[in-house]
Amino acid sequence: MSACSSGKESAGSSDNAPKKSGSLSITYLQKQGDQQYFIDEAAGAQAKAKELGVKLKVVNLGNDANKTVSEVQSAVAQKSDGLVIVVPDPAVGPQVVQAAHAANVPLLTSDDQICSTGPDPAKCAKTDLVPRIGFSGTQMGGEVGKRAAAEFKKAGWKAADTRTISAWKQDVTVCGDRVKAAKQTFAAGTGAAVQNIDVATDNTPTGAQDKIAATVTAHSDVKHWVIWGCNDENVQGGVTAMENAGNGAKDVIGVGLGAYLACKDWGSTAPSGMKAALFINGRDVGALAVQTMVDKLRGGKAFQQEAFAPTKMVDASDWKTSGVTCS
Repeated sequence: MSACSSGKESAGSSDNAPKKSGSLSITYLQKQGDQQYFIDEAAGAQAKAKELGVKLKVVNLGNDANKTVSEVQSAVAQKSDGLVIVVPDPAVGPQVVQAAHAANVPLLTSDDQICSTGPDPAKCAKTDLVPRIGFSGTQMGGEVGKRAAAEFKKAGWKAADTRTISAWKQDVTVCGDRVKAAKQTFAAGTGAAVQNIDVATDNTPTGAQDKIAATVTAHSDVKHWVIWGCNDENVQGGVTAMENAGNGAKDVIGVGLGAYLACKDWGSTAPSGMKAALFINGRDVGALAVQTMVDKLRGGKAFQQEAFAPTKMVDASDWKTSGVTCS
């Protein structure tokens, strides 16, 4: 694991929370808890909690912002010693932070950022961001853009009749970091002026499919498409939209982020527009989040501003040996 630190604790750290002895209880609240990545994350958290002798409760928040606040309040009322959260909507950040701080309960985010002073983490001072466990959005997006550039060059396409699609939920800060980096590394890797189209989605396969289908219809003159996004859902939805519009695998380059949906295409002998995906192991994040919280509660170890788990690019040739779990 690699990590970076601001040198001091920031929002969510609860500096005054006393060290705990004896049994510990941690609540892990996740958005989209039925998504494979978050299933893996919960499994990693539970395995680490068992190893450390800690009681862990996992709560599926779905996509419900109101449930997020009520479940945080419930966890506090049930005397949870520490909270780890992946919010469905960053706008609830200030309410989540307030509830945790009022009860003097340490708060840690995993995956997505939240701000203690406002609804938009992108406009938040670094010291007001809650410490986060996850992946580097810039690093991940860079790897995606690099692979997309290699696939584009291998295909031999012309920039004039190619478009790139960047698909993501545009109020999620880490998603913005990913697609921005993908754009930059793709441009640097190809040296070609390929026009990009930003597509706002809800980060689900069906949502991405609908929005990207409309984009394809509006650009019927485009021959070749390169697709990346915040997660596998966006790219899988985009690849499906392309197939439905008659754009075959030879004219589509999709580079996913997660690999838990991309691998479905690779389990078939049929050619796919999903050419590769960055494997992010949710188990690593869940385990690191629990370890980090326990270190804080038992030893008083300060939260780092961000701590990152490793990633790996996979494709049809090696995903089975990389630990990817298909959902």
